[in-house]
Formats: sequence, structure tokens, C-alpha cells
Amino acid sequence: RLGNGAALWLLLAAQAVAAIEPITVGIAIGAASVITGYLSYQDLYCRFAECCGKHRPLNATALKLDLEEKLFGQHLAAEVIVKALTGFRSNNNPKKPLTLSLHGWAGTGKNFVSQIVAENLYAKGLKSNFVHLFVSTLHFPHEQHIKLYQDQLQRWIRGNVSACASSVFIFDEMDKLHPGVIDAIKPFLDYYEQVDGVSYRKAIFIFLSNAGGDLITKTALEFWRAGRKREDIQLKDLEHALSVGVFNNKHSGLWRSGLIYKRLIDYFIPFLPLEYTHVKMCVRAEMKARGSAIDEDVVTRVAEEMTFYPKGEKIFSDRGCKTVQSRLDFQFLDV
Repeated sequence: RLGNGAALWLLLAAQAVAAIEPITVGIAIGAASVITGYLSYQDLYCRFAECCGKHRPLNATALKLDLEEKLFGQHLAAEVIVKALTGFRSNNNPKKPLTLSLHGWAGTGKNFVSQIVAENLYAKGLKSNFVHLFVSTLHFPHEQHIKLYQDQLQRWIRGNVSACASSVFIFDEMDKLHPGVIDAIKPFLDYYEQVDGVSYRKAIFIFLSNAGGDLITKTALEFWRAGRKREDIQLKDLEHALSVGVFNNKHSGLWRSGLIYKRLIDYFIPFLPLEYTHVKMCVRAEMKARGSAIDEDVVTRVAEEMTFYPKGEKIFSDRGCKTVQSRLDFQFLDV
């Protein structure tokens, strides 16, 4: 048996002439399937080219491990995201797309989690053809062009979901998005079987926002002052307050949004403010990622350079782990 090496050669040869004679692709892949003895056309193709998510099942164990090892101080976010994604991707007939709204101050891990999620859904992560990142200040900067942005957004999403039903859409800086823009996608998030001939039910939408950070901090501080562990904070302690707070916040991107009013956002996920111990964990992780030996003196120096609040108690890092990389660069220069 020639095995997968021959299969790869046949596939590459077929791709080289595909533009001239498309039939050759089918013949070559068919031959490769015979050689390997068990691979279908789709299985073989997806071994060497990126395929839509329906051909790549979610490994819930790997996702859980990634979050446990790389995300610090966010027990709620890790738990909810694993359960939400696992349940959604294991359902062959979801009634609506999965919509997650991640909230918390900068540096608490929202962008990092969206990256981890993307990498667990698609091997290329954020670089995948099926993962689409929108940044409010880049893609929707001008308030006078809201109608144009709404039309563009609908076309972009419709086109990408038509190409891949399991597309992932990430909206960063939601708190800087002009009110009304995001409501353009409301029909796509609703409980419709199809909209203009396209089904959006297997797509995933993720919103990232600083809005609600004050509400999350208030709850975390109350738990700390009461002598309770942050791990005791449950989703029910924050989710309702978050949804109401964001709905009434003119600077949330979801101000009076039909997405909230119609309950189309499945989970409002709070990212708690990070404490001193979490900052040190971030420093160690960054040093490990750089291939450097863990020097606890450097870890301590970087953590102690961060500023913490409230002023008297100094519990939470005001920038989370956002400036860890630059501060570590500075420490290495001193060495």
C-alpha cells in the first residue's frame, strides 16, 4: 500500500491542473481514495486543505485544557465557553446561531479567549478563511455611515455563511461600535430556519466589549470584602445585571439593541478583574512562551510595576495582563 504520501502527491498534482481541467481533480482524489483504502473524497481533501467546520468536530477536552492552562483567573468564562461550544457543536440541528457576548476590562482575556476558540474550531485559528474578525474602530469608524455599514455587514455575513454554514464572526471593541450598526444582523441571529435562502443556524457570533466592566468589578469587590472566594461567583450573580447594564449603556454598541430585547444573545460572559497572583501567572506564561527560564525575581518585578485598584486596597490590576509583554521586554533589557 502506498499510503498517504501517494495520496498527497495525487492531490497536489490534481490541484496543479484544476484550473485547466476540473475533472482531473475528481479522478486524482478518487484514485487516492482507492490507494488509502478508506478515505472519502471529503476526508482526503480536508487532510490537505482547510474545510468548513462541519468536517472538523470540536474536541471539548482540548478546548477545556487550553483554557485551563492559558487563561488565568476566569473560572466563569472558561466553564461557560466550554459548555456553550460543546453543546452547540454537538447539536446537528440547532434552532439558532450561537451568540456569546464577552465583557470585562481590557487585559482580562477576552481577545485571548476568542483566539483560543478560533484555534479549537479551525486549525488556522484567526487566519482561517472561515473565521472573520471585525474591529469597530477599523471597519465601522464613521457615525454618518451607519446605513452603509449595516448593508456591508449583511452582505459580508450572508456571503461567508453561504460559503460555510459553520463560519465564526468575532466583533471586537463593541463598546466603540455606533449604536444601531449591530442590529443589522438581528435577522441572522434569530430563530429562522432560513433568511433569503440561507441558514445561519450553525454559525457562531462572538462580541467582545469593555462595557459592563464596572458592574463586574463591583461584584468581584463585594465578594472580596465579604471574605468570599472569587471562584464562588456564579454566572447568575452577574449575567442579568450585565445584560440590563449593557442594554442601557449608550457606549456599549448594544444600547437598546434588539439583540438583547429579543433575547438573541445566548450568554453574557463576565471576565473578572485580575489580581496580583494572576498577573504573576501571566508573566510566567509569557516567559515560557518566549522559551526563557522562569525567573521569579523578574516575575515579581513585572507584577509589582503594575498599578492596582481600589486605591486603598489595591486588589485588581487596572490593565489586567495587557502590558505584561512590554514590561517584560523592559526587564530583559535591564538584564
